[in-house]
Amino acid sequence: MAEEVKLFRTWSTPFALRIVWALKIKGVEYETIFEDLYNKSPSLLQYNPAHKKVPVLVHNGKPISESYVILEYIDETWKETPLLPEDPYERAMARFWAKFGDDKVFTSIFWGVFVKEGKEQEEAMVEAMENLQFLEEELRGKKFFGGERIGFVDLALGWLANLISILEDVAGLKIVGEDKFPLLSAWMKDFADSPIIKDNWPPRDKMIAKFQALRDAKLAAAASK
Repeated sequence: MAEEVKLFRTWSTPFALRIVWALKIKGVEYETIFEDLYNKSPSLLQYNPAHKKVPVLVHNGKPISESYVILEYIDETWKETPLLPEDPYERAMARFWAKFGDDKVFTSIFWGVFVKEGKEQEEAMVEAMENLQFLEEELRGKKFFGGERIGFVDLALGWLANLISILEDVAGLKIVGEDKFPLLSAWMKDFADSPIIKDNWPPRDKMIAKFQALRDAKLAAAASK
């Protein structure tokens, strides 16, 4: 019996891209269902009633939610080309850096630098630089966070390789420069240029329009307070 794999996502979310990349790396065929989060489908509400968010992976009728939970499920279900290392300590550290990427790096850059101005933005930039420096140090002696090939942490942090330049263009500033972060800059290029990765980026012009509108709305809301 053929396996049924469905991925519920939106066209732009970086969190769902992790799942797209993982499935491609594993060679798993799947069906994509694009969701409108302003008009969520009955299927999405059925499969993820707790959060009502994407991504959701449905494997033979069974739904799995939250991108890191889905990544580990994929890695355990389709064991070819493992994403996580075998060593328990290394697996724990991979999970740590993935969580660090969301909790510290993404938060400080997006909710700190990108949607702020003036002194608030300057203060947020200091925190963002400190967080990025941790990633720079973690890459010493490695091509990818996973070693010589893309692994769990690379997929977790993959948004950096595309979204950073979009945020930079929209906000008119530089966040990741080759002079300050040479290893991270090289990783971003190597990751973004990998065939499985680059073939699945969302349209850049649409991303810029989306994040420009988002930034404008956030700044206008802050100014009206």
